Amino acid sequence: MTDVLDRAEQKTELKVVGGRPIRPDGADKVTGRAAFGADLNVAGQLVGKVLRSPHAHARIVSIDARKARALPGVKAVVTGDDFPNLASEMHEGGESASNLRDLAMNVIARDKALYDGHAVAAVAAISNAVADQALELIEVVYEELPHVLDVEDAMAPGAPVLHQHLFTQGVDPKPAAPSNVAMRHRLGRGDPDAAFAEADVVVEGRYVTKAVHQGYIEPHACVASWAEDGQCEVWASSQGAFMVRTYCAKVLGLEISNIRVTPAEIGGGFGGKTTVYLEPLALALSRQSGHPVKMVMTRDEVFRATGPTSASVMHVKLGAKADGTITAAEVELKYQAGAFPGSPVGAGCMTALACYDIDNFTITGWDVVTNTPKVAAYRAPGAPIAAFAVESALDDLALKLGADPIELRLKNAVRDGAKASYGPTYRNIGFVETLEAIRDSEHYKAPLGPNQGRGVAAGFWFNVGGESTAAVHVSEDGSVAVVTGNPDIGGSRASMAMMAAETLGVAVEHVRPRVADTASIGFSMVTGGSRTTFATGMAVVQAAEKVIDDLKRRAAVIWDTTPEMVEWTEGRAVCLDPAKGEAKPLTLAALAAQSAKTGGPISAEVALNAQGAGPGFGVHVCDLEVDPETGHVTVVRYTAAQDVGRAIHPSYVEGQLQGGVAQGVGWALNEEYIFDREGRMENAGFLDYRVPVASDLPMIDTILVEVPNPRHPFGAKGVGEVPIVPPLPAAANAVRRAIGVRMAELPMSPPKLRAAMDGKAG
Repeated sequence: MTDVLDRAEQKTELKVVGGRPIRPDGADKVTGRAAFGADLNVAGQLVGKVLRSPHAHARIVSIDARKARALPGVKAVVTGDDFPNLASEMHEGGESASNLRDLAMNVIARDKALYDGHAVAAVAAISNAVADQALELIEVVYEELPHVLDVEDAMAPGAPVLHQHLFTQGVDPKPAAPSNVAMRHRLGRGDPDAAFAEADVVVEGRYVTKAVHQGYIEPHACVASWAEDGQCEVWASSQGAFMVRTYCAKVLGLEISNIRVTPAEIGGGFGGKTTVYLEPLALALSRQSGHPVKMVMTRDEVFRATGPTSASVMHVKLGAKADGTITAAEVELKYQAGAFPGSPVGAGCMTALACYDIDNFTITGWDVVTNTPKVAAYRAPGAPIAAFAVESALDDLALKLGADPIELRLKNAVRDGAKASYGPTYRNIGFVETLEAIRDSEHYKAPLGPNQGRGVAAGFWFNVGGESTAAVHVSEDGSVAVVTGNPDIGGSRASMAMMAAETLGVAVEHVRPRVADTASIGFSMVTGGSRTTFATGMAVVQAAEKVIDDLKRRAAVIWDTTPEMVEWTEGRAVCLDPAKGEAKPLTLAALAAQSAKTGGPISAEVALNAQGAGPGFGVHVCDLEVDPETGHVTVVRYTAAQDVGRAIHPSYVEGQLQGGVAQGVGWALNEEYIFDREGRMENAGFLDYRVPVASDLPMIDTILVEVPNPRHPFGAKGVGEVPIVPPLPAAANAVRRAIGVRMAELPMSPPKLRAAMDGKAG
């Protein structure tokens, strides 16, 4: 079930936007024709494979690859010595800034292996069997070092230090000794200490989450070719071809213009494919061998060697008046970054209290390195973790006050004109409407059964704009091609085609969207941060508007009048010049047929840096049942409401909400990285790392609250990040109300719940 609530004062009559046309990539995907990263094969290609460290922390004393190189069928072997040593340099290339030195050292280790699965060498051979044999012949001498996995252990005095050059930033004075704490983040306003002293009620708690993976089905895969003239081509499954191009150039010391990247279809990313792992290795192997090289990760490698999101330890303290007004908040977030700095703790700090109007608060975040895989983005990076802590504490506050959890949130909710906890002033937001939508829903009023609980939680993501390029080309028959540089991970091809069709006044079936390679379209940032429909969509609309201006000019030429005397409406040029009598309107097809006589091909391209992305808010309600004998949790009903701006293609928007819920429920109930005493991952596969399947979840109802963003031509806001933020605390709050015990550590697996219920009974 889906409801759509619209707050727009005057909803423009739209013919395409807001509809549900068939997805343009649907036929290829359901018939198996879509080409993903592992599907591409080129003539003469070799098989590339990676040798990975079996140790969580070890000095690499030596690597002897002579036997591997001598093996018949082996064409190349590379180690860290085959890559340039980069200086520390920050680069805005993905969903957040990356240090290029750390990026390069994560692609392949140099003096130390920093986690189980860290790449230490790579081979290219004529077959899988030969490549596997070559890996076994590489002799690596390691000096094992003490390792540290837990974020608080890594912060403790005397902890094994991963990087001797790492000194904590954001503290004064600067530390005299290196540590594993890369940075401290601070936000705040008012006088929290005084406000806590005046509070009638105070709640506080410590909350823990484990590292979880994005769980994309398609593993990382690429084909790379280094030609004799130094020109390089990469075919890869990623969230950004331009990101792959830039990072490969930096890691290998190349000019960007020497690399062309062609995006494959992507079988899931969720932020985890906004960086590189295999691509620079494949290029280096191709350079050495003189052949194209294909590399595909195993599932074990995906878990051990690519980025999950952070594990964390958090502390939240809330103070309130007896009427429920929150007077003070104190939040501390400690996020695991993995082997190199760069956890999403900054975003966690920005989003932690973003839903609430609180005059006095402090938020402190710590970015901490550990001997685990370097973390990567995962839908609304950092926000679900912080929300789990804050929304759990808020639910305890509601219980302590005897307040309805939605009414408590409504009392403290941010509204238009409120100053966000991270700085800006909110405009055109729909948080209150999402709360009211859940409060007024049939679900929220429905009775619960035995051993069942109902949890409510809110979530936020600021959304971003950024750099995008789009081109619109009109063919000779009047059909339209829309070309962008953003891989489609959530329906962007459909939304681009729909916005172009709406602008041009043509049927969406006549618009064909394409995702181009890096040599065929201008620069675009990654597909991530819920930016594509907003930013790239804005470029598409502006390009379509330029085409319309050109069409009006061409019609004026045909009618021997001025462009000002031509109006474009419903896909046709209409003559307004009274001196021309009743000139017959010219359709897009008619104008395209005469393009050679009126100036040549009809085409426009727009490059922009989109500003004004509207923040997104969501409120979820979760009903679940806890088996008192086993601790097994069954989610029996779930409804997600979200301020979506304006839903360009409502089916895709509903899918984004439902997908976020599925991932968030898995995060809350089952998923976690499990390490042994030696720091090796014990559950590196979908058999032991359990993600939800269809039978684990009910049908997920959605409520689309439409509060249009005036900075976008059709009011769009990003929708992909917010849906994963509320499920963690919504499930936790439901469990609390079902069993009467606060589960402050995720995942809430059956053994933990059984122990908690036993403890309560004892």
